[in-house]
Amino acid sequence: MIVEINGANLNVEVLGEGKGKPVLIAHHGGGGIGNLNEPKATYGPLQDIFQVIVFDARGCGLSEIVGPYSHEQWTADVDGLRKWIGADKIVVAGGSYGGFISLEYAVRYPEHTEAVLLRDTSADNNNFTTLEENAKNQDRVKINWDNFNRYWSGHIRDDADLKACWAELIPLYDFHYDPVKSAARVEAGTYHHEAHNYCFTHNKPNYDLKPVLNTIKAPTLVTVGRTDWVTPVSSAQIIADGVPNSRLVIFEKSGHSPQFEEYDLFQDVQREFIADYLPHLMEKVVR
Repeated sequence: MIVEINGANLNVEVLGEGKGKPVLIAHHGGGGIGNLNEPKATYGPLQDIFQVIVFDARGCGLSEIVGPYSHEQWTADVDGLRKWIGADKIVVAGGSYGGFISLEYAVRYPEHTEAVLLRDTSADNNNFTTLEENAKNQDRVKINWDNFNRYWSGHIRDDADLKACWAELIPLYDFHYDPVKSAARVEAGTYHHEAHNYCFTHNKPNYDLKPVLNTIKAPTLVTVGRTDWVTPVSSAQIIADGVPNSRLVIFEKSGHSPQFEEYDLFQDVQREFIADYLPHLMEKVVR
């Protein structure tokens, strides 16, 4: 469905509708290459516990291409969805770039944050300095460094250029590289270079939540794949060390996407966290 939030028409899906259920809102990753399909697959299975809201952020997927694409605006849109669904508090979730927004939400809207579910993300921009070294130390593909640098600095020319650059990078993301599956993921994507470029020219340079991680009081699950090359274990450790009430889980046979590469284990980890840290929400479901 299309829902107007803060002046933008957003493509939204609500899974597991039911009166009295707690609400989980999940933000996809990828900046201008992401859409709701990944969080739908990752957090949709929790719809027996939550009303799960997934959506295409402004400038992404099927939502309206209207800026700004700032962290301030994207977190305000998450809060707009919270108001739209009628929840006082939400569990906010996201992986990769969606994790940036989930952390930002917990910092900006603590009174409305019940818990935070994170996957393969970072609390600052330091991971963007290590990913070049990680790319140089791999032997899966030959890197076109001009495309690599334009991608990560936000100098993509158009949507076709964004898709082509993403296709060159995607082999680096998985624990076991499957070229057929990777190609299918590229084709299934949606590409909006305007949002992508904004992320890396405007948002990335100033992104640093490390000094305020200790203000996040909500229970926080931090997950990461052992061989994640873009938001590595060290990035996850910084979040876990900084957020007082957190749990870190490392998936030993995953890269950037343990939610797919170790699907069953990932779902079990989420449910165990919810049972341990949010038993009051489980009681609402039982009742």
